[in-house]
Amino acid sequence: MAYHPNRLEHARSLQDQLVAWRRDIHMHPELGFEEYRTAKTVAEALTEMGIEAETGIGVTGVVARIGEGKPVIGIRADMDALPIDEENEVPYASETANKMHACGHDAHTAMLLGVARMLTEIPASDRPKGEIRLLFQPSEERQDAEGKSGAMRMIDDGALEGVDQVIALHVASGLEAGKIEIRSGYAMANADAFEATIYGSGGHGASPHRGTDPIFMLAQLLNAIWGIRARRINPIEPAIISIGSIRAGDASNVIPAEVYINGTIRSYSDEIREQLHEELDRAFGVVKALGGDYKLRIYSGYDATYNDPEVAKLIAQITGEMLGEEHIEPGEPGMGAEDFGYMTKLAPGAMFMLGAKYDDKERGHHTPIFNIDESTFPIGSAMLIETAFRLMKQNGG
Repeated sequence: MAYHPNRLEHARSLQDQLVAWRRDIHMHPELGFEEYRTAKTVAEALTEMGIEAETGIGVTGVVARIGEGKPVIGIRADMDALPIDEENEVPYASETANKMHACGHDAHTAMLLGVARMLTEIPASDRPKGEIRLLFQPSEERQDAEGKSGAMRMIDDGALEGVDQVIALHVASGLEAGKIEIRSGYAMANADAFEATIYGSGGHGASPHRGTDPIFMLAQLLNAIWGIRARRINPIEPAIISIGSIRAGDASNVIPAEVYINGTIRSYSDEIREQLHEELDRAFGVVKALGGDYKLRIYSGYDATYNDPEVAKLIAQITGEMLGEEHIEPGEPGMGAEDFGYMTKLAPGAMFMLGAKYDDKERGHHTPIFNIDESTFPIGSAMLIETAFRLMKQNGG
């Protein structure tokens, strides 16, 4: 491995190491806030590079600072896996039952370690002034008992203090390998959840008139819920309420006394988010009008991820220069969720998608056959470090 002034060629010289890091982490997946081995692996790799690593940040996160002074540019990679049994027959398959890196966080971690290695190999005279802060984040996929995710916990522990801008990437298993997708503005949604119980009296299936039927109430309620998006929300505003689960009764001749229902609520703006919550509660009024009662609970989840237009523009520019204009994929708005949005609320920034399609098979995120093209890893590392350097220079570094 040797320093090369061309950023992409420099990163490509680390290909074998990037793959080795990723495969080691992939074989030993850990769920959110349980990434003890992963954090140790990261900290030991950084220490071997001569970089001081702070551990235990945000429970199991790792933070490293390279350079000093202003500006401070943060680069974030998440480290957690998912509760999924891997079905891929590869030498580096998960060795732990019901745990798998099925979203690419193992690759994100490896690519950020690649950035660290590159920074140690680039002569100080060739690095802009300022600090690059490496944020190895735990638990993007889930929240703790207090409803806080890894990004929130790292922020609580001061990992973002003094950061001027922050960037991240996410692999995309459905996007052609080597392409970069970047969207300006909202890129991911507010993600809230709700659950409710509808109460009736229940009764005998042969005598429905002698009681109140919560399933009948549910039928009317569903139309009211689906009508929120169609008739209560400005049609040009992104908004979704989807039903995820309905549970009621277990006998064919018994009208149950209760029905359980849950779902997800997605939006971009805070105003629409609040309106969706209010309209959902109003829709449940149908239940009372039909003689029943209900208990509704709405849980606020991740905030929307907003890509700063100037940072997004810079990422697109670097993509064109480094890979060619044909590798830029215009980003489409999506209603998925990412806790990186908490970081971009504190410091302007952006997340780009790195195309890493593995083969012709559909290998969706969060599935047992998820996999990615490892040859794209140097692109990710090179894009991250070049973007960080450009941001530093723009901010007087």
